[in-house]
Amino acid sequence: MADLAKIVEELSSLNLMEAAELAKMLEEKWGVSAAAPMAMGMMPMMSGGEAAVEEEEQTEFNVIIKDIGPKKINVIKEVRALTGLGLKEAKEVVDGLGTVMEGVSKEAATDAKAKLEEAGAVIELK
Repeated sequence: MADLAKIVEELSSLNLMEAAELAKMLEEKWGVSAAAPMAMGMMPMMSGGEAAVEEEEQTEFNVIIKDIGPKKINVIKEVRALTGLGLKEAKEVVDGLGTVMEGVSKEAATDAKAKLEEAGAVIELK
């Protein structure tokens, strides 16, 4: 068995350029990468050993006004109907191009987007 203490001592004496070259050589020799390891729960492995590239499906959405459009009054009315806000609060949301709804389901977000776009606004779901 190799003398591990001796190997550690020799590696400690390498300068930065030599250490980088050693890392490249080991990567090529062993067919591995020196990238930082990820937690097993963070990166599920497939049967072939390749990392699964899966995006989690978003379950909560924010409905955001990007542009009011030409029918500001209709947009304000729709914001009031969707949120239950008073006239002043709904007007502030519309004027500030703010978030109309936060953390709603996909169905509720797409429904709100459709209604607000019908009223003339440009909407973004995040």
